[in-house]
Amino acid sequence: MNALTLQWHDAGEDKTQNIYEQQSSQNPGSVRIGRDPLRCDIVLSHPTVSGLHVEIFFHHQQQGFYIRNLRSQNPPIVDGRQLVQGEMPLTEGTSISLGQIKLNVTSISTGSIPATILLSPYPPVHGHYHYPATPPAPLPGVYGLECPKCHKVSPGENLQIGCRWCGTSLAAAVSVLVEPSS
Repeated sequence: MNALTLQWHDAGEDKTQNIYEQQSSQNPGSVRIGRDPLRCDIVLSHPTVSGLHVEIFFHHQQQGFYIRNLRSQNPPIVDGRQLVQGEMPLTEGTSISLGQIKLNVTSISTGSIPATILLSPYPPVHGHYHYPATPPAPLPGVYGLECPKCHKVSPGENLQIGCRWCGTSLAAAVSVLVEPSS
């Protein structure tokens, strides 16, 4: 899975956010950044940041992450150059200034997730798998999402919201069994 990591300092805190190629967001296919929480996936509090400032997306043909300006009166500065219109590729080390907030691209990982090999719980008989007439009942229990950053487990309904402890997106979270039922 392709992922980009942003780091910045806002409201007295250091923040880190991963952006994934197929991340669920308010605007599918991109992650919008700005001051308005109703229109943005990453919200910055500084008054010099526009309500809806930029978006970051994965360009499938170019196989890379790009930034697009959404605000002509307050363009972002990407690696010292104003991005008045259009889009620019992002690389590791890219610096993005939105008003007085500076975001840094600290890493970009590209490539695919290794294939998962699924094995049947039933042993092969003479080289062929045989399954029971009725499938076994699913394992009882409650599932949650383990945060890829702080490893705390959130309920599944937090997928759209993110980790309630550190704010990291749960798009790449691992589904874990939280509590088996009796």
